[in-house]
Amino acid sequence: MDRSIPTILYSGFLCFVLVFAGFSRVSANAEGDALNALKSNLADPNNVLGSWDPTLVNPCTWFHVTCNSDNSVTRVDLGNANLSGQLVPQLGQLPNLQYLELYSNNISGRIPNELGNLTNLVSLDLYLNSLSGPIPDTLGKLQKLRFFFANNRLEPLPASPPPPVQPTTPSPSRAEEDPEVHLGQLKRFSLRELQVATDNFSNKNILGRGGFGKVYKGRLADGSLVAVKRLKEERTQGGELQFQTEVEMISMAVHRNLLRLRGFCMTPTERLLVYPFMVNGSVASCLRERPESQPPLDWGIRKRIALGSARGLAYLHDHCDPKIIHRDVKAANILLDEDFEAVVGDFGLAKLMDYKDTHVTTAVRGTIGHIAPEYLSTGKSSEKTDVFGYGVMLLELITGQRAFDLARLANDDDVMLLDWVKGLLKEKKLETLVDADLQGNYIDEEVEQLIQVALLCTQSSPMERPKMSEVVRMLEGDGLAERWEEWQKEEMFRQEFNHTHHPNTDWIIADSTSNIRPDELSGPR
Repeated sequence: MDRSIPTILYSGFLCFVLVFAGFSRVSANAEGDALNALKSNLADPNNVLGSWDPTLVNPCTWFHVTCNSDNSVTRVDLGNANLSGQLVPQLGQLPNLQYLELYSNNISGRIPNELGNLTNLVSLDLYLNSLSGPIPDTLGKLQKLRFFFANNRLEPLPASPPPPVQPTTPSPSRAEEDPEVHLGQLKRFSLRELQVATDNFSNKNILGRGGFGKVYKGRLADGSLVAVKRLKEERTQGGELQFQTEVEMISMAVHRNLLRLRGFCMTPTERLLVYPFMVNGSVASCLRERPESQPPLDWGIRKRIALGSARGLAYLHDHCDPKIIHRDVKAANILLDEDFEAVVGDFGLAKLMDYKDTHVTTAVRGTIGHIAPEYLSTGKSSEKTDVFGYGVMLLELITGQRAFDLARLANDDDVMLLDWVKGLLKEKKLETLVDADLQGNYIDEEVEQLIQVALLCTQSSPMERPKMSEVVRMLEGDGLAERWEEWQKEEMFRQEFNHTHHPNTDWIIADSTSNIRPDELSGPR
């Protein structure tokens, strides 16, 4: 009898613990339970909701869910996810939800009245689904709701009272602003915003295209112009986390001569980056695609471009942790703002390199004529890979021609490009090199100095190339003469040492890249 009392007490205590734990779990995961109720009610053939694990402490680690600093759900992004099924009333249990993006699916049934409980809701996007029945009048009471996209088979709201939820275009002063800051100062755009901004990614708005996707011109609701980079989707395990990591790293690179990332968009099927629109295009377009009415880039602007782009690259190499290697430095990726200040753009090829590593081995990506020899032959890239590309870009800036075309020109004289440039420099035949559009309006000494920097940057051995920080100093007038004299002595020694005609690897042209698809050699221009 005495033994049974402790047993009864223990059993009772255990039941209490289990019941209490059950209540605790519900309390701790109320928002997760609400989202799991939605998951249970939806068919998900692409396993978009695969990370929605009810055993986790909260849903903030799930894909397509964004939380605030208090671990409360503020955003659910499930647009264009091939989902079908019905919405659930439990969605009304997400008190801090601001954005519910469910557009372009095949969701049917009614809109739950409980969505009217979401007093912080700003955007409810149900566009292009198969919803039916009445629009709940509770939605008309949501004072913060500014965007309600339906286009289903819904019945209209009662005539009285008139609800403030019609799909109107906001004025610039009331333009949609994401109240939550994501990844530092970046804005997270909805796909719908960017579809509207670019006329649904119309071909007439394409600014450029390449191996990593297309770039579109867009106008946001506040009237500002942007360039929207729509990346080609490569579906890989952990791809969303990788994308967010890369976006965060890119956003940390803030410099006068680097293209600032304004925001991003991530859905189950889309990856987009949003940048400010550069009104003067790229250096390449100004050199080779300018209309007759537009004057050519004068020599003073070209010098500023050389220095500004060098400063931007030096910042990526020396002031970012981990350092960022661009891997596709070329005139097409140097943009020009309204003051014709150089802005290094297109981080589509950028790879992040830990400072402990001396190189990164990857698939070769770049642009014909700009690929450093060691990168092409071994796949090893370092900051010296960018230095090589920068040197080639300087030659583009001086001559106005593509590097590939210059290489062919040199081959017509049966010499390699860099030997050809050296010869013209030595013989003072600058007029053969300098862009004819300048019509002789340049200073010979400054052209010679820029050519010298280009040749130093494009040496075949990466160890012998200067760092970008050294390039900046040389362009600012510090140390170029000494470095050039030293290089000439070394060149003379090499020529005396090697009189036999070994193949010159100073310049890589088409034959060396014939096995690489063109779209793998170039990012968006």
